[in-house]
Amino acid sequence: MAYQSTFDDPTRDTNAFYRRTLHVLSDARVSFLVGGSHAFLNYTGIARETKDFDLFVRQQHIDDALAALSEAGYYTEVTFPHWLAKARQGSDAVDLVFSSGNGICRVDDTWFEFAVEADVLGMPVKISPVEELLWQKSFVMERERYDGADVAHILRACAEKLDWPRLLARFDGHWRVLLQHLVAFGFIYPSERARVPAAVLRELMSRLDTELTRSSAERVCQGTLISRAQYLVDVDRWDYVDPRLAPRGNMTCAERERWTAGIADDGPATPAVVDADRAA
Repeated sequence: MAYQSTFDDPTRDTNAFYRRTLHVLSDARVSFLVGGSHAFLNYTGIARETKDFDLFVRQQHIDDALAALSEAGYYTEVTFPHWLAKARQGSDAVDLVFSSGNGICRVDDTWFEFAVEADVLGMPVKISPVEELLWQKSFVMERERYDGADVAHILRACAEKLDWPRLLARFDGHWRVLLQHLVAFGFIYPSERARVPAAVLRELMSRLDTELTRSSAERVCQGTLISRAQYLVDVDRWDYVDPRLAPRGNMTCAERERWTAGIADDGPATPAVVDADRAA
């Protein structure tokens, strides 16, 4: 459902738009968590400019959130049905996030159970748990955007506070992604590397050691879980299984196609790939 805004005032303060959004959802009794740069600032102390406002909402509450914002005069849309909706007024936007672009990091009750109380824009709110923030950022490895530095800064600021068992459970079968970031953290901050629990690294290294001489029986390219553009050639031309698709993943073919089509709007085009034997 879409609703054309009647509040397109170019002189309006963006923070006032964000505060109003929080009030609208609170008044409508829609549960949400503040994420994005505001949560990142709370956990790391790093402030940066942002072009939008990230709110995490359970998928079953998205319709209620959009209805409330539409009633308040926002233009709303379900941008990508598998993870993201948006609400806008003029040039200001709020992202309503209920999963991740790869379909893995769904917003569930645990996000709200471990949410942290904070002050955002002068309002008392709850922000996304640091473990879930790290989990979601760990999979962002595009050519035009790489969140590895964010992960490293979260680890630097919060390593001792992390619920490591829950974090390991979140990554589940994708534990190599976490291990990659932990190894990189030790390289980035040699003086801080001991802050990552040795037991966690030993557990992940043990899993790696077990797999050293084993290959998966399934021809799958998990690169699509960390970049929606850079591994399309593998699933489109080289017959690798795309793990984003059900039943292995949480996306339908239609959702994948829509997500892929959005590359043209959000970043550089997928580079052309020429097989060496064909180019000879």
